[in-house]
Amino acid sequence: MPRDWFRVDLTRERWRHQLKTFVDKETTRNSVPPEVARSVWTTLRNTAESSLTQGAVEFFLKTEVPGSSALPASLLISLVPMPPGQGPGADELFRELTSRADSDAAVEVVQLPAGQAVRTLTKTTMGFHVRMPGEVGYLLLAFSVPLCGTEGPMGNLCDAIAHSLRWV
Repeated sequence: MPRDWFRVDLTRERWRHQLKTFVDKETTRNSVPPEVARSVWTTLRNTAESSLTQGAVEFFLKTEVPGSSALPASLLISLVPMPPGQGPGADELFRELTSRADSDAAVEVVQLPAGQAVRTLTKTTMGFHVRMPGEVGYLLLAFSVPLCGTEGPMGNLCDAIAHSLRWV
């Protein structure tokens, strides 16, 4: 991960404090009105809480827009565990995700250094379902790029982050 992304470890009890510290720092630095700061905090907290129920383990946030309360990008990393060898392969997952995708979404199987993955792409989101070693489930990298979209430089950065994933 690039060093200028703020990391919130959702596996620790203190994640709310980490997230609140981030929101307070960014909204103070950008002179954001208190009601907007509360809205940002509520949205990010709700996103983290709902994602925790779906296996989220880390939440990365990127800011760099002076005077703005918007986040140009975020990354939510989730583990989707499955019994060894019983999860769907990339082709089967591709078919499943394609059948559930909105008409404006693109779904494709891509090759990453970490192995075969299924990528979902909309104008503002990019997701990578990467099969974990030992076929014990999937690691989901869920990027959101609401300001410039996935076809801009931030989308290219998100794609590069996914392509930097390696198993050690």
